[in-house]
Amino acid sequence: MPAPLDHDFGGRVDQVVDRAVEAERIVGAVILVARRGEILYSRAAGLADRESKKPMTADAIFRLASVTKPVVATAALALVEAGVIGLDDPTAKFIPEFRPRLADGSEPVITLRQLLTHTAGLSYGFREAADGPYHRAGVSDGLDQPGLSMAENLSRIASVPLSYVPGTGWGYSVAMDVLGEAMARATGATLPELVDRLVVQPLGMEEAAFVVRDRSRLVTPYADGPDKAIAMGEQHRVPFGDGAISFSPGRVFDPASFASGGTGMNGTAGDVLKLLEALRSGGGSVIRPETAAAMTTDAIAGLETTMPGWGWGLGFGVLRRPACRVDAPGRRHLALGWCLRSFLVRGPDTGPDGGGADQHGHIRHDGRLPRCAARRRLWQANLRRGSAEPTAGHDRRRRQLMLLDLF
Repeated sequence: MPAPLDHDFGGRVDQVVDRAVEAERIVGAVILVARRGEILYSRAAGLADRESKKPMTADAIFRLASVTKPVVATAALALVEAGVIGLDDPTAKFIPEFRPRLADGSEPVITLRQLLTHTAGLSYGFREAADGPYHRAGVSDGLDQPGLSMAENLSRIASVPLSYVPGTGWGYSVAMDVLGEAMARATGATLPELVDRLVVQPLGMEEAAFVVRDRSRLVTPYADGPDKAIAMGEQHRVPFGDGAISFSPGRVFDPASFASGGTGMNGTAGDVLKLLEALRSGGGSVIRPETAAAMTTDAIAGLETTMPGWGWGLGFGVLRRPACRVDAPGRRHLALGWCLRSFLVRGPDTGPDGGGADQHGHIRHDGRLPRCAARRRLWQANLRRGSAEPTAGHDRRRRQLMLLDLF
């Protein structure tokens, strides 16, 4: 059994968060820490809007950015379990017009598995210099360009040569946006409908959606500044490596904006924790335990990611080399949202672990808050494969009947 949390744990978390808020490195945060389904720490700190002095609340809604990816990945694997799509299906089976080519003009096959694992040869604009090919083509990373349609963005993506032969390399990318469109084409439903019926509703993630139902609870977005967090304008660029991440906070309010399977959702810390707890316990009512395990198992053996020591599963980054660990031994780390550095931690199968959701700040094991251009909306959680037998919630017929309602 893992050692219990010490009595001063909450106090140490408070100190880290208080220092970050007082120094104006973050404006506010919602932090949840849970273990084996029990919430051990819960706090809303700082402000939801600095300019109006509006306090942060536990039910505040955040733009989830890359934490959209595991939600969509879970929905995709539910469709795989139901036989609606297959991991080795070619993407062109569902999106026949999406046929990006290599630099030599050849047209390789891109599978859904390669989209899930970011091995399709695609990229993100923020990973390129300002004059990179995605910028020249006007590709949206899913966080900007309000009103841009999926059809237009797919056309722009396909116009750029692939970075490598699919399956031979790895690159964090717009692949989840492409996957989301393939899911929609395969079922005849929209991606928001699929995610809502397959993941959000079964898990009770009440505010998780591609729209914001209660704008009064949506936090004001801030970005790193030279000395303190600064409010974003209608268009904001956050430096990231040699490039920048482009944000248009108002995108979420434009119904014409395409539903980004990589960055498009909104939700609360509690919503995120419900997903983590479902996966920790073996998939909850949405996917089977063996599928949840596959999500968190390295699926790209032999390929290197841009972070040393990390691989990638069917939806998560997976730490391969213990030397790269940043906290306690005996844990297996899983990155939930790569560009925004969101993490899960899966414990060994021999003992249960806990979890947590932290929005706006990432508390490191050494008690320091990292300063980086993309530190917002960070989540930590312990994730393990549940040992219990599947319950009625895992019943295949129940999921298939739910899927049939979509067609």
